[in-house]
Parts: sequence; C-alpha cells; structure tokens
Amino acid sequence: MSRRKDWDTYFMDIAYMASTRSQCPRRRVGAVLVQGKKLLGSAYNGAPMGVPDCSEAGCMLVEEYEVKVANGREEMVKKQRCIRTIHAEQNLLLFTDRSDREGSTVYVTDQPCWTCANMLANSGVTEIVYHRTYPKDKDKVTEMMVTRGIRFRQLGDYTPPSGIDGEVTN
Repeated sequence: MSRRKDWDTYFMDIAYMASTRSQCPRRRVGAVLVQGKKLLGSAYNGAPMGVPDCSEAGCMLVEEYEVKVANGREEMVKKQRCIRTIHAEQNLLLFTDRSDREGSTVYVTDQPCWTCANMLANSGVTEIVYHRTYPKDKDKVTEMMVTRGIRFRQLGDYTPPSGIDGEVTN
C-alpha cells in the first residue's frame, strides 16, 4: 500500500505541474494559491496572453550590474534577466481574488524574487512555501517576510514529481 502524501508535498507537486505550462527556455516556475486545504488557483511564468513567448520570439534579455561584497571587497557582477515574462506569482495574483488570498498560502516552485515578494507581501497571504532558492534576493526577501509577519519556508527535503523539475535543458 502506498503512503499518502502530506499536504505540502501535494500542493508543491501541483505547483510543479503548473510549471509545465511555461514556455520559458531558462526556468519554468509554477505557483498555487491554497486556503486551508482548498486549491483556489494556479499560475506559471510566461509572456502576456496573445503575445509571442520566449520560445517563439526569443528571450528579451537586459543586462544589470550588481555590487557584491565578498571577503570584504566589492565587485561588480553582470547579470542577465528576461523581461518578456510575467512571473508565476504575478500571474497568480492577477487571476485570483483578494478575498481568496486573505489568510491563504502560496506554494511556488522557486523562492520569489524581490518584486514578487513585495507584491505577495501586500496580497493578503499569510504564508509562502517554496522549493528552490533564489540566491540573488534570498536574504532581503527573507528579512522582509519576517518583518511583515508572513510565514516563509523552504521545502528542503522535497523532490519534484518524476520528470518534472522546472529546469530547462537545451
């Protein structure tokens, strides 16, 4: 007899399933909104509706520079990010009602970036559960969630469903 999945695993599995709809060639991200044990919405990252996505039109990359401090020394690090894509968390907020978000939990395959974390902090959710870290914004996002009183936790021992990991290999 198979063991029944716990709720965290169940909802994170659904977030990973939502991520399979993404056409992003860099990373597929999925998110779900849960109130109690009730699934209220799902979303994934991608271009706005009716607009060619990255798989059709290519990534719309911009370069950014960030100051990093390592061993007491500052250094400039060049990073690229795609601006064609609406993040999964943003889509989730666009397609769910505020009343449904009050007191709810968001399960997301990846730790929210700074912009998504800001939006989630004002959305009414009281908990965010993620699997993969986003090192660029990890510390400042975690600090904001603590300050805001939003439960923020990583499922460190979670394993995505077989064949679905959100990583894209070309």
